[in-house]
Amino acid sequence: MASSATRVDLDGSPIKPMTICMIGAGGFIGSHLCEKLMVETPHKVLALDVYNDKIKHLLEPSDGHPWSDRIQFHRLNIKHDSRLEGLIKTSDLLLDLVLNGSDSLSQTINLAAICTPADYNTRPLDTIYSNFIDALPVVKYCSENNKRLIHFSTCEVYGKTIGSFLPKDSPLRQDPEYYLLKENDSPCIFGSIEKQRWSYACAKQLIERLIYAEGAENGLEFTIVRPFNWIGPRMDFIPGIDGPSEGVPRVLACFSNNLLRREPLKLVDGGESQRTFVYIKDAIDAVMLMIENPTRANGHIFNVGNPNNEVTVRQLGEMMTEVYAKVSGEPKLEQPTIDVSSKEFYGVGYDDSDKRIPDMTIINRQLGWNPKTSLWDLLESTLTYQHRTYAEAIKKAISQPASTN
Repeated sequence: MASSATRVDLDGSPIKPMTICMIGAGGFIGSHLCEKLMVETPHKVLALDVYNDKIKHLLEPSDGHPWSDRIQFHRLNIKHDSRLEGLIKTSDLLLDLVLNGSDSLSQTINLAAICTPADYNTRPLDTIYSNFIDALPVVKYCSENNKRLIHFSTCEVYGKTIGSFLPKDSPLRQDPEYYLLKENDSPCIFGSIEKQRWSYACAKQLIERLIYAEGAENGLEFTIVRPFNWIGPRMDFIPGIDGPSEGVPRVLACFSNNLLRREPLKLVDGGESQRTFVYIKDAIDAVMLMIENPTRANGHIFNVGNPNNEVTVRQLGEMMTEVYAKVSGEPKLEQPTIDVSSKEFYGVGYDDSDKRIPDMTIINRQLGWNPKTSLWDLLESTLTYQHRTYAEAIKKAISQPASTN
């Protein structure tokens, strides 16, 4: 239940109630953010998405939930629905009221996009359209109506590291400065045009540049978030259960699917790429600080990740195998992993970055945020949820004979 005590920002000023228009509210990040806003704050949310399965528990009437009048779900696809402009204008009116001394604020949080590597490679046009073209009206409406925008980008905009281009025997490869990704300093290095995997990163970088230009030329108040592998319950989908059978979700859900089905984990190109992972609840705390501290967050790009949770994808798979054996009580497979090529797994045109380590200087200085949860703990929380949610459904699906035509 939201506290009745007055909330204050990092500078000790009272936080006024806000109406937040959230595009993509029904997804992984949006569902956790809606939960936090309903339970801990007095803010209102206009939740926009195609599906609401992950926030149904917030929408269903209940005497125990005092927020029924603070969240409204609007089922729409921003690509095709003419209601989008009207909804944005409605929330913009709340911003106009703040300029006239009202108690309410209005913001837009944009979470909607195609964001799985398999799609970047096989659906590059859809990827570019959903991450750039479809985002243009949102940026335009915010700029024209003086509405603050929090835009979710991706750590993919950094592309490859400088260190990856050094000779393999260079001692400089041991220097972390060649791999640390800094919001205002690191170059964005992508692969060749034929490597369609970079369609996502390019589209995301271009919308970032547009938002930044709107801020510079037209005074748009914005914050850009660059997530570094946010992990937790409700992430992605399990193919054939709550997603397409042929779907390929991101690495944690892929590995979860293998573990649930007692199949070896597929390590693309040996699983040598290195990544960092941050717990969704830690990341949502960072977003809340951005929402409620606009004077500290406006005009900034923030890395949101956990550099202490860095592992290779192979090491991640090994940890997940150990954790899942613990939470499920099932023995580990004799052959827990198999190696597959990126061409076999993702198709022609796939490329990858070697390491992604976020520099945390700016978010720590501006918002005082640091992640708290270890990789083992976040995996235990996530895999416990995956096992409780999907294990029986997968056993039932496996036991059913395949249909024949």
